[in-house]
Amino acid sequence: MIRRLDVRASSVEAVARALARPPESVDAAIHERVAEILAAVREKGDAALLELTERFDGARLTARELAVGPEALAALRYAAARIEAFHREAMPRSWSMTDARGARLGQEVRPLERVGIYVPGGRAAYPSTVLMTAVPARVAGVREIVLVSPPAADGSLAPAVLAAARIAGVTEIYRVGGAQAIAALAYGTETIRRVDKVVGPGNVYVALAKARVFGEVGIDMLAGPSEVLVIADDAADPAAAAADLLAQAEHDPMARAVLCSPSIELCDRVAAEVERQLAVLPRREIAGAALAAHGALVLTRSLEEAADLANQLAPEHLELLVRDPEALLPLVRCAGAVFLGAHTPEVVGDYVAGPSHVLPTAGTARFASALSTEDFVRRLSVMQYGPGALAEAWPHLAELARVEGLHGHGAAARVRIEVGKSGGGTA
Repeated sequence: MIRRLDVRASSVEAVARALARPPESVDAAIHERVAEILAAVREKGDAALLELTERFDGARLTARELAVGPEALAALRYAAARIEAFHREAMPRSWSMTDARGARLGQEVRPLERVGIYVPGGRAAYPSTVLMTAVPARVAGVREIVLVSPPAADGSLAPAVLAAARIAGVTEIYRVGGAQAIAALAYGTETIRRVDKVVGPGNVYVALAKARVFGEVGIDMLAGPSEVLVIADDAADPAAAAADLLAQAEHDPMARAVLCSPSIELCDRVAAEVERQLAVLPRREIAGAALAAHGALVLTRSLEEAADLANQLAPEHLELLVRDPEALLPLVRCAGAVFLGAHTPEVVGDYVAGPSHVLPTAGTARFASALSTEDFVRRLSVMQYGPGALAEAWPHLAELARVEGLHGHGAAARVRIEVGKSGGGTA
């Protein structure tokens, strides 16, 4: 049964606290195990990688069999084309400007050389995650895109995953997952060379491993269980709203699915629809557990109050299932991705819309954004001063160096000013 909350009986802040999910307290034994896995791979390389893959995934491989070439299938081309088109538009660009004294300032954008993408696997296949991580990397200009994914017990990866890898431009594939795969990407082994950055979702072991190797390599984010928050008015279709809640809930027993509405009639009808649709859902045990533990139907005074609550929760996915979503959109400040109107279910973002479905969770949309081409580039600040520009800046530069007690800083500029006054130097 999905719980009911009423903002009118308390406050937005109280409901936000009731729905908040602070970072989970992970068992100390898991932290210890992750540390042991990382240390083993760093010390023993392929030997540890193979032993851990057999132990955790039940797949016996040899070093020669770790690498798997992509197979030629084309089922995901439509989604890949849309993802590529979106990220080409979003690609950061180099720029420069010249100020009144002739100083040139700007940024040069350069791609990372080698990145690793983690794709969950084992009992399920996620080719969409391949596209959502690898295509933005390729558009950004990354030359080497390394895919790691846990194999099935027979050592195989799903053909759809291999097809997506080929379409997306993945250059290397390794059948290994878990914390050991993150260690291999971060530290390198005899078979897998280290990367510059690791991206992609995974379980708690993957998330903790990414947190621990940050600094050795870059990471995108620490993704948690999936979330959706639906804001709906009395014009919303209760069957569609219920389906959107269940689509998120079937991911994982920890998934969160919340509906906020000022219409008590809609909340009642959505509650009935959730029960009706849940009864025939193949993954009803998972979805039911998620709704019971982390689902809610929240009655608000207005759509504006629902938007206020959404900003406090900062959900991964936010649906505006209202008559005029464009009017409500300016009130949205914190969300990983926003879906406007009756014909934009969150699932289009999962698969085919174009923006990456790798999104901030657990309230981190307050400060983080969706995975994009920006995650696969470096920005190099570029400055070029001439004698006139340096002379103008000199008194301010000298004063700031004095305030900070860094006399060598001031001297590095002063020597150039003095050379200029004596007629030496270059223009």
